[in-house]
Amino acid sequence: MAELIKKPARIKAAGIPEKLIEEYAGAVNTPGSDISIAVMTSPPGWNEPGQKPDFDEYSVVLSGRLVAESVSSVIEAGPGQAIVARKGEWVRYSTPGEEGAHYVAICIPAFSPDSVHRDE
Repeated sequence: MAELIKKPARIKAAGIPEKLIEEYAGAVNTPGSDISIAVMTSPPGWNEPGQKPDFDEYSVVLSGRLVAESVSSVIEAGPGQAIVARKGEWVRYSTPGEEGAHYVAICIPAFSPDSVHRDE
């Protein structure tokens, strides 16, 4: 049966300046931990510590520019593009441009503060 998710849960974000994370489905807002779906609003100049998560993360950019730095490359995605960061691989996200970014992040299995493994 279909279910309505009435509103997202706001999750405290890592990084400077702080971005807005609104989780619609996932371990924080709905039962289960098989997937998380969140809308991210990142301000201009945002960056966060690197991480080596226990999940695959698919980031679909709706507007602005999202940058993902890995051990071997730097990827920049704009509207209509996506970045895939694989489980267990180091990645660091940022929105260095003047417009920031608005994007959807899908994590499989679901994001949790204990499974992201951020750099110190």
